Amino acid sequence: MTATAVREPLWHPPAIGLDELLALAALQTRVDRKYVVPLGEVDALLAAAVTGARVLEIDGARSFAYESLYFDTPDLLSYRLTAYRRRRRFKIRTRCYLDSGDCWLEVKTAGQRGSTVKNRSPYALDDRASLHPGRPFVRGALEAGAVPVDPDSAFVPTLITRYQRTTLYLPDTASRVTVDTRLTWEDAGRRLHLPGVAIIETKSGSTTSWADRLLWRRGHRPARISKYATGLAALRPELPAPPWRQTLRRHFVPTGRTVATHSTSWL
Repeated sequence: MTATAVREPLWHPPAIGLDELLALAALQTRVDRKYVVPLGEVDALLAAAVTGARVLEIDGARSFAYESLYFDTPDLLSYRLTAYRRRRRFKIRTRCYLDSGDCWLEVKTAGQRGSTVKNRSPYALDDRASLHPGRPFVRGALEAGAVPVDPDSAFVPTLITRYQRTTLYLPDTASRVTVDTRLTWEDAGRRLHLPGVAIIETKSGSTTSWADRLLWRRGHRPARISKYATGLAALRPELPAPPWRQTLRRHFVPTGRTVATHSTSWL
């Protein structure tokens, strides 16, 4: 299996459109569980999980290119709140669907009992590297989440992530499973690429899905990983990273946290 995307011939569940998926499983408040899985195991896992599942399909495509640009304060408050597992933490990002050109501004805050609350608003693609047009939206989301940060703080572009995503809908629990491959991170001239792994994420209400139980039976347990925080910790080894030490050691860089560097622009 190549690292370009999840191959389809070994698993071909019926399709679901985006509007129907959002109507059945928008899950703006949800419990997320993430698994780091060797890429070579993904086809077999999806083939085992195919019964009853439906896969997101748009214009005949089932794998889509994503780009997320995360914003943080100059002293990395968002990162530090997550690194030290503070109850009222947050993330701010623009998320772009590169195949369609659609873009959203998103603010994620911690909800009750380990849930995540995501607020999102349509955003102009040309504005994705700036929060200026979206400041009122960001302010409202942070205030609603009771986050301990001045909503008028200076937020600057901090990290870019890019990947390919395939999304499954699980009707028995009205939940979703996403499979991300071709994972890359960029931070001010530093770049990290993980061609050999996939991040599988289950997104559900209060109950676990059978996708979680299948992964458990195959020996995979939820990993402490955040695309923003773990990626930034891998690229900046001087940062505190207690929640992700095992994940960094096992999956990101086997012999430390040295990464290839090159000159690059943000966009």
